[in-house]
Order: sequence, then structure tokens, then C-alpha cells
Amino acid sequence: MPLAVPLLRVVGELLPEVLHDTTQFANNRIEWDHGRLKARLRPMRGLRTDQTASTVIRGHAFIQNLRRGHYELGVEARHERLRIAAAFDELTATI
Repeated sequence: MPLAVPLLRVVGELLPEVLHDTTQFANNRIEWDHGRLKARLRPMRGLRTDQTASTVIRGHAFIQNLRRGHYELGVEARHERLRIAAAFDELTATI
């Protein structure tokens, strides 16, 4: 039985139509999502300043959003794998 039974009951009453996944390892999708960022930071042995952290995290989020198709950049690429390269070509032409 979960530890937060009263909380689950209240959330169930407030949002009955929402699926509440309380199983073990339910957050793996979230962990996997930022796993690439963690893999990038490991060889760098972390970030030394807040400015560096902000820059790396924003860049990582931008690339992830490009991959997921949240921007209309690179949509005319010949192949899905070339979409990021096409997006950067478009950005270069714009800048």
C-alpha cells in the first residue's frame, strides 16, 4: 500500500479523469529524458558556474525540442535524420 494514501484519495477526487500512475519506476520516462544531459555532463565533470550551467541546459533543451519537432525548422529535410542539420542550415542563413 502506498505511503500517501490520503493524498492519492484527494487527487483522485479532484482529478478523476486523469490516469494516476503510482507504480514503481513510473518516473523512468522522466529520468530517461534528461539522461542525455547527464551523459554530456559526466565527461565535463560538472559545471563550474551558473552561467555555464544555464548555457548548456538551454542548448540541450533547444536540441531536444528540435528533435521532437516543436519548431518549424528543418521540416523540409530530405530525411528525418537530417532534420537537425537542415534546421541549423536555416538558422545560419537567418543569422
